[in-house]
Amino acid sequence: MRDWNGKRYWIVGASEGLGAALAHRLSEAGAELILSARSEHKLRALADKLPGKAEVVPVDVTDADALEEAAQKIGTFDGVVQLAAVYWPFGGKEWEAEHANLMADVNFGGAMRLVGVAVPRFVARGSGHIVLTGSLSGYRGLPGAAAYVATKSGIMALAESLYADLKDTGVEVQLVNPGFIRTQLTEKNDFRMPFIMEPEEAADIVFRHMSGNSFQRAFPRMFSLLFRGSQFLPDWLYFRLFA
Repeated sequence: MRDWNGKRYWIVGASEGLGAALAHRLSEAGAELILSARSEHKLRALADKLPGKAEVVPVDVTDADALEEAAQKIGTFDGVVQLAAVYWPFGGKEWEAEHANLMADVNFGGAMRLVGVAVPRFVARGSGHIVLTGSLSGYRGLPGAAAYVATKSGIMALAESLYADLKDTGVEVQLVNPGFIRTQLTEKNDFRMPFIMEPEEAADIVFRHMSGNSFQRAFPRMFSLLFRGSQFLPDWLYFRLFA
């Protein structure tokens, strides 16, 4: 198990949902936290509730310069958790260009920009821990969610490539792929969401994964088997079943 006492972790996307729940879990374990998102008042309210030390550094992940300035302000940190995301449910038949571009910019672009400020620092000193957040939806294309699925698939491929590049450098890379979590984002869905989890339950799974040294964790486990198993289906069968 990882020793969290005194370790400084930067949670980007900490203001609510899984990010806020994970902040509580890490703080309880003894980590010192840097909390980032766009909403300063939500971050300060969260920091006031945490049992341990927490610093509030508001940032917009679509702004590369702002992320670099935030990293300089923070100074040395031991790990970073990428959770910032936006979501609107639509697919190719009702394409919403503005929302699609914003999902690309926040979800995938934000992950790339965060990697850009964190990973070079970790590589330079030969240690560090980065956790990226994909989704069960990112394993294969799905109907009704093309833009969102594409952003999560991109993050998952990014994590795999970084893991391959950095596995012998002292820089740890981990990936979490959650299913449905009850948040403001999933409130936008008008369909039944199987195996939906509360943020605290999901945060406990992410925390346990971060405490170990395995690369990837997809959850809930039974629901994840459907998505991970779909990778082995031929295209003609996959699209007959899911399209």
